[in-house]
Amino acid sequence: VIIALFPASAAAVILFGYRTLAVMAVTIASALLSEYITVKILKKPGTLSDLSAVVTGLILALNLPASIPLWMAAIGSVVAIVVVKQFFGGLGQNYVNPALMGRIVLFVSFPAAMSKWTNALAQGGVEAVTTATPLALLKDLGAGTSVSELTAAGSLPGLWQMFCGVRPGSMGEVCIAALLFGGLYLLVRKVISPAIPFAYIGTVALIMLIAGKGDLNFLAYKIMGGGLILGAFFMATDYATSPANTKGRIIFGIGCGIITSVIRLFANMPEGVSFSILLMNILVPHIERITAVRPFGTLKEPKKKKEEAK
Repeated sequence: VIIALFPASAAAVILFGYRTLAVMAVTIASALLSEYITVKILKKPGTLSDLSAVVTGLILALNLPASIPLWMAAIGSVVAIVVVKQFFGGLGQNYVNPALMGRIVLFVSFPAAMSKWTNALAQGGVEAVTTATPLALLKDLGAGTSVSELTAAGSLPGLWQMFCGVRPGSMGEVCIAALLFGGLYLLVRKVISPAIPFAYIGTVALIMLIAGKGDLNFLAYKIMGGGLILGAFFMATDYATSPANTKGRIIFGIGCGIITSVIRLFANMPEGVSFSILLMNILVPHIERITAVRPFGTLKEPKKKKEEAK
């Protein structure tokens, strides 16, 4: 996973400047330190060597604005490792994705800092500016504005810019090319199953195609905008918080897609990836129960006969 995230991390440095390296270093170091201290206090075996804390810290960093204060980024890692991971038993025992919960806690606690987006390729790449993301701009479509009009006016970046990452957004979500390259690497190495990302992205695509009345430009912006690709390949596929069987994974991905689409179309927030994955993480035990595969050759227990009425 760390190798697969390298293209997105490199793209973040190119697009937003060297401060992204400081954010990544802080989140990863905070995650490692939090894990080391926690396992010592709880008298558990050391787990730094499995690199799961590095993965958590890196994914969290890629979900943050490049301009976020470093102390806030550190708080996100502490919440992810201590509260979400270690307090629930450690690796594989967490009920939701740690990095995802760390991001949500930061979003709820520091909404202003989490909503100051840096323009990609801006001079210095570190100046916090209050600028709208493409998904936020698409909210104007409800007032009769078309995607073509927003693009022609220069409000929306072009589709090629969206694909390459030249737009406002979180550090690791903007460059679709880098994320698809990393996601393809995970699929080829069979680290993840294609069921969740394909079901997730496919569901969002279908709903947005209907909502946009067949407008392919609207569909393209909704797919490439926000953290859909990052979430589908790198967060929704977390082993500990996703179903273990294919049928369950498909249901999980469809559920994430529906919730994301509903939030994007009807809620005040333009994005819904984090909350959709979180809600579906909570439902995983129920999904696995209803999709559990019966071992071959197992016979159903005969129902008990009702007592005859005397």
